[in-house]
Amino acid sequence: MANEPRARLTPVATRPVTFVDSNVILDIVTEDPAWAEWSADALAQARDDGQLVINPIVYAEVSTGFGRIEDLDDAVPADDFQRETLPYEAGFIAGKAFLAYRRRGGQKRSPLPDFYIGAHAAVRGYRLLTRDAARYRTCFPTLTLIAPEPEHPSGVHHDERSDQPDQSMRLGATMESSEVPGTGPND
Repeated sequence: MANEPRARLTPVATRPVTFVDSNVILDIVTEDPAWAEWSADALAQARDDGQLVINPIVYAEVSTGFGRIEDLDDAVPADDFQRETLPYEAGFIAGKAFLAYRRRGGQKRSPLPDFYIGAHAAVRGYRLLTRDAARYRTCFPTLTLIAPEPEHPSGVHHDERSDQPDQSMRLGATMESSEVPGTGPND
């Protein structure tokens, strides 16, 4: 036994998980003339790369375009989109992101869905496919985004590590401890 060759463990490459923002799905199902093509191409690429995820917040936002739940489920089939509940840690981070938003002069009185969506992707370490990257870059600076190129309205699909905004706008700056993956300055 001491002379038996040891089996070598080869790390298995993990495929990325992509959280899909509702605006991407809505672009496709409403056939938005400006964004449907970009969103369909980006969604197809994310699906080819790995797993797609939504949560009840995305499901609710997309549901507004459907009269029947069966039609909604046809548009976002569970076979294509893993459905996850909102992690409690994401609720905490969403609250902190909302607080930072209010301190910067935001007028909304309760957390916006984008805060929950960004926090969910951040605490799980997922990429986020969205067409509306500005808020995510500000509130979740370490979140990996798949978004259109800012200078190209029609968009070009790419992965990007978010820009690092001013410290006063960073979610980690509003927290005593930023131990949640994807939200701290050193992640």
